[in-house]
Amino acid sequence: MAPTAFRPDRPALVSRLRAAGCVYAEDEAELLLAAADSAETLTALADRRVAGVPLEHLLGWAEFCGLRVAVDPGVFVPRARTALLVEAAAAVAGPAPVVVDLCCGSGGTTLALAARLAPRRLAAVDVDPAAVACARRNLAGRDVPVLTGDLYDPLPPSWRGRLDLVVANAPYVPTEAVALLPAEARLHEAPVALDGGADGLAVLRRVARGAVEWLAPGGHLVVEISDRQAEALCASMRALGLVPAVVRAPEWDATAVTARRPV
Repeated sequence: MAPTAFRPDRPALVSRLRAAGCVYAEDEAELLLAAADSAETLTALADRRVAGVPLEHLLGWAEFCGLRVAVDPGVFVPRARTALLVEAAAAVAGPAPVVVDLCCGSGGTTLALAARLAPRRLAAVDVDPAAVACARRNLAGRDVPVLTGDLYDPLPPSWRGRLDLVVANAPYVPTEAVALLPAEARLHEAPVALDGGADGLAVLRRVARGAVEWLAPGGHLVVEISDRQAEALCASMRALGLVPAVVRAPEWDATAVTARRPV
């Protein structure tokens, strides 16, 4: 007897996802249907999604800046708003820059920068070994080292003072607000990728302090931040001698800060 054809009930799946609070239930249903080859697989995927597992972790990939980026369980999922980080970096980068992507996560931003900037040299860094492994898989076949360590620590000493561009999507959620994040992030992404300390700026201040030493004169630091934190971060950057500017993209609900090291 021939096996029964797989005929998923799309309306029922959409209704179930919507009832679970999935804002883009129709789009998610299409992606889950495409990933499932049987009713059993679809049920298992839907059950896990309703339980709060990020869609990207279920699919094994996320779309970011027009690229398909592999995302392993537990690794920070690239957000659409981080496209502003890439745009802002491209706007200040000169030709063939030397670039470092700190707190690289899955490597999505690194991939996008490689495509946009044609950098002379590009490296990525993350403190989370799971993120480093994921980024290395995404960047396989490219001459882009992905280093494990805390911010600038694993970079070759010879790069100090020679970077044209440092990009960082560092954690900026205040510690007390982490508990208020959606379960998708709070329960399924590494805390080190979310918790930015008491006011959310602890890691970003360290990124800025390091940029003073690692950027070449005229080089730029570009970071993602929330709009309400931008002025406080700019004040910290000015105190270090950097020259900051705020970039906003309301269509992405995104804010970034660029900071130039004076010549």
